[in-house]
Amino acid sequence: MTRLPIAGIRSRRLRLGHIPAALTAGLALLTPAWAPAAFARATTPTAGTVRGLDVSAYQENVDWDAAAAKGAAFAYVKATEGTSYISSQFTQQYEGSARVGMVRGAYHFARPDKSSGREQADFFLNHGGAWQPDGKTLPGVLDVEPSPSAPTCYGLKPAAMVRWIADFDTEYRARTGRHPVINTNTSWWSQCTDNSAAFAATNLLWLGSYTGTPHPLPYGWRTYAFWQTADSGPLPGDQDVFNGTLGDLRRLAANGSYTPPPAPPATAWPIVQPGYRGRQVVTLQHLLVAHGAHLETDGRFTTATRKAVTAFQTSHHLDADGIVGPKTWQALLVTIKSGDKGPAVKALQTELKDRGTPLQVDGHFTSATRDAVIAFQRQHHLDPDGIVGPLTWLALVN
Repeated sequence: MTRLPIAGIRSRRLRLGHIPAALTAGLALLTPAWAPAAFARATTPTAGTVRGLDVSAYQENVDWDAAAAKGAAFAYVKATEGTSYISSQFTQQYEGSARVGMVRGAYHFARPDKSSGREQADFFLNHGGAWQPDGKTLPGVLDVEPSPSAPTCYGLKPAAMVRWIADFDTEYRARTGRHPVINTNTSWWSQCTDNSAAFAATNLLWLGSYTGTPHPLPYGWRTYAFWQTADSGPLPGDQDVFNGTLGDLRRLAANGSYTPPPAPPATAWPIVQPGYRGRQVVTLQHLLVAHGAHLETDGRFTTATRKAVTAFQTSHHLDADGIVGPKTWQALLVTIKSGDKGPAVKALQTELKDRGTPLQVDGHFTSATRDAVIAFQRQHHLDPDGIVGPLTWLALVN
């Protein structure tokens, strides 16, 4: 979300997962020739998407009539930050969006380095962040991500960060009867909560991702409610889409919760880069080892992993930027089948085990691994041949 620091100087939210527009636009060009039409389409919003926006004081006096005319159905408005900042434009923006018929809600930019989660939840609730079952008010949002004026992860260890978020969540729910939506991005969540899954079952997710795809999702969440797709576009402020129908959006406003549909299938390779942790990094590390890298497969995209990535990119005549995008993924892939063994098989087994398949990650492609591959392929409407080629890898890494 666009935020205005207390000092009054404009600052965009810093995203470890932010990808330049040129790369986003180029994703379609990087789709391999073997990909069918369903995989060639980008996951950007379509004409039938429920579109919206989020704004802060930086947007000042928003022309809400014009935004509604362009198809915006909902808006989130910044209300507070920490326990000392209240947006000077909140009332105009919050009431203005409701006046033109939008479903709207408020968000709070978290500052875990300033005060407790409970104190900030109370401050947010006391200055516009409350939810009420009136059919036009969305649940409040806890916006937790990097700030340029704060240390990495606000100086907190992952366990302390999880407790801070839980304190905010508990207080918000105690006073409204509903959990706040959590707005974050995958890289920050991975780094600063150590991939906590503590909120995935209770709190709706608002994902920030400018890569043209909502994948990968933060750990634990299998889908999302909102997706911030860009920080500029036809609507004022940041561009957002809702995962559901207009009726779902109105039910969310009326009830304070809803069940989001499954995330759309992954149609583009994920972006994985320094700071990430978790399953995708383990898979990446196994594939790098399969290509000769000497690397610990610990699931942490540290300097050592970045060096291995840049060395691989250089050897394959790719842009050696240390970021694993479509071209790097495709160069890393190894087609494997029954009887194969080695690090690439470990990468496969890691992916399947993460999805609940009781496999041993031993690097041997046995009949048990083949059966798990076939089950996965059927679940994802792929040819169930037991061979792990590009399409199966694409579904796996997402």
